[in-house]
Amino acid sequence: MKVIYSPKQELHAPESFISSGRVLPSPECPERADRLFAAVRGAGHEITAPDPAPESAIAAIHSIDYLRFLATAHERWQALPNPSPSVIPNMHPGRHMEHYPAHVIGQAGWHMADTACPIGAGTWEAARAAADCAVTAAADVLSNGSPAYALCRPPGHHAYHDQAGGFCFLNNVAIAADWVREQGHRAAILDIDVHHGNGTQGIFYHRKDIYFVSVHADPSNFYPFFAGYAGERGAGEGLGFNLNLPQAPGTSDDGWLQTIDHALTELQRNGTEVLLLSLGLDPQENDPLGVLKITTEGFRRAGAAISAFPGPVAIIQEGGYLCEELGANLAAFLDGFENG
Repeated sequence: MKVIYSPKQELHAPESFISSGRVLPSPECPERADRLFAAVRGAGHEITAPDPAPESAIAAIHSIDYLRFLATAHERWQALPNPSPSVIPNMHPGRHMEHYPAHVIGQAGWHMADTACPIGAGTWEAARAAADCAVTAAADVLSNGSPAYALCRPPGHHAYHDQAGGFCFLNNVAIAADWVREQGHRAAILDIDVHHGNGTQGIFYHRKDIYFVSVHADPSNFYPFFAGYAGERGAGEGLGFNLNLPQAPGTSDDGWLQTIDHALTELQRNGTEVLLLSLGLDPQENDPLGVLKITTEGFRRAGAAISAFPGPVAIIQEGGYLCEELGANLAAFLDGFENG
């Protein structure tokens, strides 16, 4: 399988994030990319660099104010008196605050949903490279029909139209899916990360031209808490084009795979021609951020199941954090996909 990867993605190197009020080392670290890269290289996959994604494809998903903020925030932050090394918001607008601020501190709170997405010196370049990988993978599957894997880091599915969150800055899969739609194909997104792709849902929630299906852990007591419930089916023209399939904590291989089969049935019923897969490896039973109990063999079976989709598939990396099985999970999924 062709693997799209850029070493620029390792320029994003956050030192910490805040979890349950404590400052902890960030689990979304460059070592994630190192382990995933080692897994695909060890399995003998073809590795290639991405082409630059069209600026129009990124601007079609993200607001100009937000893109300008991402590109300039770190430099502006460093001009503050006694700044932290990374941009981390210390306040956010409440439900009754609606004025867009001019100051970088206010803009950080406006454009960053939480404290898990600090912006460092290399963040913008890394996020841009991740989007390049996603669009290049999508272009490759359209040109030759064979699947491709975009090793994207930082991930993207928690990023909204104008807001970062959950380790994500640019919504890689949304950018790629909308680009596929622009080429005249009926595209859909299947997200199997343990966390609901709330940013992806938000981007397409009022649209009927991109069908979004997510298989994730029940958000009642789990990130992102505020979205990902079964009753969220889209709104306006998008009503019926959003499908959430939350899983109970502790769900194991068989239950998870049955839900993925259901999701694939719904995608085909919708007339999907090109599938964009948000691949999270964090449903794994030993993932430090997960609550599901998926084994490495479960990922192999998932790859085999999704490979049965009758159209082109572009695989976009989302979560999956440092545990002994991380690289093996990716290798198993891709092996299952190719040999399923």
